[in-house]
Amino acid sequence: MNKFRKFQGAIALALMLLVLPACSNDDSNVTGAGNVTTKEVANNAAALDGKTVTVRSEPKSKVGPTSFTVSDEKFFGSEPILVVNASGQPFVLPEDDDTEIQVTGIVRNFVIADVEKEYSLDLDEQYYVEFENKPAIIAQSMALSPDPGDITKNPDKYYNKRLAVVGEVEDIQDANTFTLDEEKLFGATDLLVLNPKPKTAIKDDEVVAITGVLRPFVLAEFEREYDLGWDLQLKQKIEAEYKTKPVFVADSVYPSAISD
Repeated sequence: MNKFRKFQGAIALALMLLVLPACSNDDSNVTGAGNVTTKEVANNAAALDGKTVTVRSEPKSKVGPTSFTVSDEKFFGSEPILVVNASGQPFVLPEDDDTEIQVTGIVRNFVIADVEKEYSLDLDEQYYVEFENKPAIIAQSMALSPDPGDITKNPDKYYNKRLAVVGEVEDIQDANTFTLDEEKLFGATDLLVLNPKPKTAIKDDEVVAITGVLRPFVLAEFEREYDLGWDLQLKQKIEAEYKTKPVFVADSVYPSAISD
């Protein structure tokens, strides 16, 4: 139980810095993990067991065919934390070690028999012996979470994949079109974001968390699929600048609790 209490405190710290919307790895709409707030976690870490949390971290190692571990010494200490994929969708871990992933799921003490029964999973016991009675996240949704510059520098790696991206709003073109600033990675450019159904207004320099799908810029497709409302001048400007670049088509945009 001591390990689980230590983990609860670590997640509390992580969530004080990070609250992102859930991101499914299918094409369904995305909603936030709304039953735990940063204030609730910070003030009542002991009650985290059974709560839904969203964390962003680098994956460490694969565990059997459907699970993996995350490890972030800044938040979790050196011990890896088990993530069990209970989303019903396959999830492919990033090939490189530097790409983070976003995981939304329920925190609980891992007992394989209980998890299999509650989530209708068939887990191979041989892979999970070392994780019994230790903290785990039973994942309901997962997504790659690269930085904006990683995306624009190597878009082929991310095309047509669901992503969860954190970045700073820089160039607002209109209510549903803006860019995420990139100053960290040499040779990278700002990432164009198309938000077809904006729910709230965004501001310059605001740090936001966005979930969606990366696509090549094909103006005809976007005009056919979405009511963009671009006038001729804006249309020509965006096409001239981004016709050979990627576009992040968002299905949710939220203010982020952390900087990019």
